[in-house]
Amino acid sequence: MGIKQVLGSLNLGCIRGFLMPFYHGEGAGRKPYDPVSMLRAQLLKHLLRVPSDRRLALLLKRNRKMAKACGFKRKTPSHGLFTQFRHRLGKDGYEKVFSLLLKQLLKDGAVKGEVVALDSTAIKAYSQRSLDNKSGRSDREARVGRGRRGFILGYKVHTACCASSELPLAFTVQPCNVNEKLCFKPLLEKLKRRGIGFKTVVADAQYDSAKVRNAVRGCGAEPVIPYRKSSRVKRALKVGRNFVVHGVKRLVSLFRKRVCIERVFSRPKEWLLLDHLRVKGLEQVFIHACLSYSAMLVVALTAVRQHKPSLIRSIKHYTTR
Repeated sequence: MGIKQVLGSLNLGCIRGFLMPFYHGEGAGRKPYDPVSMLRAQLLKHLLRVPSDRRLALLLKRNRKMAKACGFKRKTPSHGLFTQFRHRLGKDGYEKVFSLLLKQLLKDGAVKGEVVALDSTAIKAYSQRSLDNKSGRSDREARVGRGRRGFILGYKVHTACCASSELPLAFTVQPCNVNEKLCFKPLLEKLKRRGIGFKTVVADAQYDSAKVRNAVRGCGAEPVIPYRKSSRVKRALKVGRNFVVHGVKRLVSLFRKRVCIERVFSRPKEWLLLDHLRVKGLEQVFIHACLSYSAMLVVALTAVRQHKPSLIRSIKHYTTR
């Protein structure tokens, strides 16, 4: 069973030490479920594309093999406990889990991060538009902004990925109307804090800005970002008609690696519920995106531990057998 291999091959010892302080060790109250098992179950939800916590609780109750793969013995948690678990860990807790998984991949050499690509993708909110046509009726933090096909109500997941491994390295979530340039520098700072020594940053023309380029150079890296068509910079990198790239051959070759970020977005959207929101609010949407990206890293870790580096991006191989 592919899912059993994914959940069983994880080295979650460091994560267990991080999660245990969130629970009481002594005093009144029921003995809590193992937090690592709860985390495995939430990753299982995204790997199997289970649409809700209620469906996840039913799956674990009826399928003993899945429950055992997560680490549950006789009893399994109700759907309400998964909601409590998300609130208990919070945004910072889940991001810490993502960082620990990424750290294992960096240690194993599966991710290098020398060339980094940045972009954003829009996901539709779990709400209808309010009467002002700017925010959500039931999700007041969602905003109307430009999506892939016109304007949508939702959020944008701003992501930096490794161009060679095509795995996410850092991300943030903002309402759909927030300008992409405002999230560029915070993503670079996250990469630096995680010890990723990137040398080249690739992004498309919507990041064309002197501040953005200076932020990249301030990190000791080279920006590969096309200039606007009206720019008078000689031999500048530009995107012409039919998305044909013109400029110095070396920069054109580097800019073509930007397509990796599109593949990074397509995999969690198709296989890991990234664009299937059933939560509301900026923090909960961040946690949802974090679990989708963490599931990507979990698959990559499984492939590395099995000495199958060609499968680090093959979510289908481990979830459809």
